[in-house]
Amino acid sequence: MRVVSLVPSVTETLMSWSITPVGCTRFCDQQGLLSVGGTKNPNLEVIKDLEPDLVVMDAEENRLEDYQSLQRLDIKVHVLHITSIEDVEVQISELAKRVGVRWPGLNLPTPPPSYEINAFVPIWRNPYMSIGESTYCGSLLGYLGVNLVPTTEKRYYTLTLEDAAKSKPDIVLAPSEPYPFSKRQLPELASVAPVYFIDGRDLFWWGARTTTALSNLASFLKTVQSEGYQHLRS
Repeated sequence: MRVVSLVPSVTETLMSWSITPVGCTRFCDQQGLLSVGGTKNPNLEVIKDLEPDLVVMDAEENRLEDYQSLQRLDIKVHVLHITSIEDVEVQISELAKRVGVRWPGLNLPTPPPSYEINAFVPIWRNPYMSIGESTYCGSLLGYLGVNLVPTTEKRYYTLTLEDAAKSKPDIVLAPSEPYPFSKRQLPELASVAPVYFIDGRDLFWWGARTTTALSNLASFLKTVQSEGYQHLRS
């Protein structure tokens, strides 16, 4: 089956099923696969020339305009919208059926005793942005007993680091994506709480990675507690 993936999580998942996409985005972190552009600006002419049986998209990562353009080109499109661990179970199973493989489903680790950690998770800078609990990342961390602060019903929102500090988080989880946080931002982030840098793919990539990400995060959080939230203060 000729599949084009416009979602890094999907590309990784397809590869785990021994399905190699004929095209993917430049963010998909797969050597040797043909790039069809970015998640927000795919080259539709290149995709058309690949004559795919299916293009896989995500409602948040990709644009509605590109979906509509692919429809007008009479290209079959499968759209996912993953906002929780529960969505992964249901929607990845549907994708597996669509591409003709059998996926046994998630084999989730038993939730550990609640870590009861309040975490601030920045996802962008200038301006600073963060996420709420009704996101996939919020669901993933919530499964492990981590509360996102500040508390909000919004899924994505802007704020200042002063606002973040007022919510009194125990730690800052600074991911490597979508903004590539590094020690260069440590002085400003450390004004909020002790800073831990983390692989953003474990927080935001779903599908084949979900079970492993939960195990990675559980081990990481155990280390955080053992350190007493004193990591990278300055």
